[in-house]
Amino acid sequence: MSKVLVLYDSASGNTGKMAALVADGVREVPNVEVRLKHLDDATADDVLWCDGLALGSPTNMGILSWKMKRFWDETMGPHWMKVDGKIGCAFSSAGGWGGGQELACQSLLTVLMNFGFLVFGVTDYAGKTTTLHYGAVTAREPRTEESQAACRLLGRRLAEWVAVFVDRRHEQHPLVKPTPRLPPG
Repeated sequence: MSKVLVLYDSASGNTGKMAALVADGVREVPNVEVRLKHLDDATADDVLWCDGLALGSPTNMGILSWKMKRFWDETMGPHWMKVDGKIGCAFSSAGGWGGGQELACQSLLTVLMNFGFLVFGVTDYAGKTTTLHYGAVTAREPRTEESQAACRLLGRRLAEWVAVFVDRRHEQHPLVKPTPRLPPG
């Protein structure tokens, strides 16, 4: 059985709401166990346990939160090279559009890559104008159906990749099984 961790920091609760939706998306794929953990309650063992990791942070000045950075520096630092080959993705919320959410996702992905995670973007549209090439992003809480769909899509895609690459369940490959892929424009 595949194991996915949704690990997040959330000051206002908005990123936490995104995390719950990402976890819902993971649950759409059969035979995947999911754990939802706030950063304050997480340990290195949680990251070592998982095959796939969805990492979420509020956007702080266009990058990940200081608490998330500290977790990877101090808690995970001694475990560097022990998580090579795990699969990861990112999500972030900010106070408004243009707050740097995609930059925050890129900073999260950079941290994951430095620890050897295989990271990905999603080419499918979650709505008419919603993409998540760098991860799921929203302004404040995920209120709209499109932002909620983006969070669920990110979680589902993570679970699909983990099922394919870890459990060798090729029928879960997103290009093999029929999934709604909205056309651009």
